[in-house]
Amino acid sequence: MNKPSNRLRQSLVGGNSKWIFVILSGILFALFAVPLAAVVLRSIGPDFFTNALSRQALKALSLSLVTSSITMIISAVFGTPLAYVLAHWKFKYKSWIELILDLPIVLPPSVAGLALLIAFGRNGYFGPALNVLGISLPFTTAAVVIAQTFVAAPLYVRSARIGFSGVDKQLIESAHVEGASQWQLFSEVMIPLTSRILASGAILTWTRALGEFGATILFAGNLVGTTQTMPVAIYVGFEQNLGVALVLSVVLIFVSAIVLTVTKKLEQREY
Repeated sequence: MNKPSNRLRQSLVGGNSKWIFVILSGILFALFAVPLAAVVLRSIGPDFFTNALSRQALKALSLSLVTSSITMIISAVFGTPLAYVLAHWKFKYKSWIELILDLPIVLPPSVAGLALLIAFGRNGYFGPALNVLGISLPFTTAAVVIAQTFVAAPLYVRSARIGFSGVDKQLIESAHVEGASQWQLFSEVMIPLTSRILASGAILTWTRALGEFGATILFAGNLVGTTQTMPVAIYVGFEQNLGVALVLSVVLIFVSAIVLTVTKKLEQREY
């Protein structure tokens, strides 16, 4: 009599245990989904398109798109060779260089903005030298690009470095045997083989730059049409125009969702 009852008890416990996973997973998922849905629902109203087409919203949107695209291009042009060097060259202090490059990923945005201000501000370490050349970076569109690059480019370098490290070593050795130079190996072998990974890293970098706030507001400030990106406009909108803040928040949510979908598609094709 004990054996059937034990089996029945185990069957009931095994069946009910699935709800533990469902409940715990559902709670965490709701923590993500509910606030996002709340923003979208709150933004829907008769003034949605009025706020979306307002001067402040359009200027913030256009500035963010331009600066994020410039940041992505800079990251790709300078970050791809750097990632290749870190992935395949051996030299002293390489681990320290990798650590410094990865730090902006985990640093609080306020620390990143303060670091840029102390380094390149008017009274910073390099400020006087830049002033002699007639260059003033803080509170300019260039400052926005620098702040975005500082926090977003490491994502591209890290992604590209992992991609280059994953290339079959036999292919690299074969290229060396055939007499390929470092540039030929880089441009004709490594880039084609890792193109999807590089594209995925570039897209993530663009998205990260699009959502950058802390470093931007500290280093570039809040000037409409010059340094007021979408995240900064959202922050200001809480006090001045909540409708614009909600609209821009929805735009960022949908753009981020689309970008993540494209990135996943690229990663799936890669594997």
